[in-house]
Amino acid sequence: MFRKRLQLGLIHVAVAMTLVPINSTLNRVMIKELALSATLVALLASFPYLFSPIQIAIGSYSDRHPVFGLRRTPYILVGLILCALGVVIAPQVAFLMAEDMGLGILAGVVAFGAWGMGYNLSSVSYLSLASELSGEDGRGKTIATMWFMMIVSIIGTAIAISRMVDPYTPEAMMRAFTTVGASALILGLLGLLWLEPRSKADSVNTQSESYTIKQMLSAILDNPIARTFFVYLLLLLAALLGQDVLLEPFAAEAFGMSVTATTRITSLWGTFVLIAIIIAGLLEGRVHKRTVAQAGNLGALAGFIVIILSGFIQSLNVFYTGVTLLGIGTGLSTVANLSLMFDLTVAGNVGLYIGAWGFSNALSRLTGSLLGGVVRDGVTQVTGQALSGYIVVFGIEAAMLVAAAIMLARIDVSAFKQKATEPSFVEKVALAAE
Repeated sequence: MFRKRLQLGLIHVAVAMTLVPINSTLNRVMIKELALSATLVALLASFPYLFSPIQIAIGSYSDRHPVFGLRRTPYILVGLILCALGVVIAPQVAFLMAEDMGLGILAGVVAFGAWGMGYNLSSVSYLSLASELSGEDGRGKTIATMWFMMIVSIIGTAIAISRMVDPYTPEAMMRAFTTVGASALILGLLGLLWLEPRSKADSVNTQSESYTIKQMLSAILDNPIARTFFVYLLLLLAALLGQDVLLEPFAAEAFGMSVTATTRITSLWGTFVLIAIIIAGLLEGRVHKRTVAQAGNLGALAGFIVIILSGFIQSLNVFYTGVTLLGIGTGLSTVANLSLMFDLTVAGNVGLYIGAWGFSNALSRLTGSLLGGVVRDGVTQVTGQALSGYIVVFGIEAAMLVAAAIMLARIDVSAFKQKATEPSFVEKVALAAE
């Protein structure tokens, strides 16, 4: 099983690698060097989350339609190819936008759409495969292996890109993106080799457990704790992940940092996320997970406050301190809230609630990215100062973390389970399914 965990980790790494160049390099170049709208950049970077509802259909379809006896591998392969193609084409699309906005946007929808579709095709399929291969007892180790490898790969990819674009030229960036796309595809293919056992025709799941958005909404709306947790996740993740598109352009605007230097911000952030994940793992069972989650939330809040302060006083050292706090807070919060998310399920409806929390995750990423782009552009337009736009966005994200921290205190797992197992609730879910 150890080999299979490593292979699953390689697939997770391959998909994660395709996110790094777009969220740590291309976003900065498009906003700062090419002077494109942050709203447009945020929208294009949000395509994976914009398409996320199709994961429900993909998971159910792959259950029922194996290809040559393989239920997950073909969908993962197609997804990896689309992700790699999207990353290779993305910088060329960005430069086309600067020359011909209309044609560039059309090409951008195709390139970023391929990337977003590939992300959803591959991620839902390899997570399903990970669950099937690991079994209930081994899922924790599999998740830990996959996420550890992912964070390490994010750090390594960011460092590699920063070296490949030093000094920065459009040609150097396109070569770097092509290298990352090809490397991701190769690693993904190595992960897929002899990983999934072939299914016999009579073992294909024709009545797989799948849920509709209507059922998810029913499950959330009928349970007060579920409603609170859904909104909590939405606010928390929109704040933590919404800064992806803006952090590097902010550093370029506030401190005049080069493309190489801003790309390395992702590796600094990722290093402290990794350290925090290890700490959170060591604290598991010793400290209540809600305490760890709150420490992470407040740590990230402190990070945003310090980053805002760095913009006012123009201090690069203070900025790096803020990024460090943001990384630590994100790591602690991610592990603790993931564990809390698995607690907030009930036997017989695990997939229903995990689907609901996953939907909240995708919605929060989309909300955070679009909110950041729109507000940044709007404030910049009003004030005539780009820096003020970033500071206002980070301030809003800090306020969202304050609200999330308050809501966390109201989340009671035992009260959730008691309400979720009431007969009336089960009947309502059954009616929603019909």
